Amino acid sequence: MADMSVSEIQKHVKVYITIFAVLAVLTIVTVAVSYLELNTAMAITLALIIASVKAGLVGSYFMHLISEKKMI
Repeated sequence: MADMSVSEIQKHVKVYITIFAVLAVLTIVTVAVSYLELNTAMAITLALIIASVKAGLVGSYFMHLISEKKMI
């Protein structure tokens, strides 16, 4: 981290803030979907899709898996 320039650090911070904002929006979407009158199968499917996207974002960016080799 000592060899990183200020612009590189700012770039990383911008990505983290963007991912945080997307996660916040997806959380609001999750709450909004919970108020819809959906049958159980559709509600579970939609909830799992949203949760999978959120888990993928957390794993990729906050756990730095996006920069790992394809096969871990």
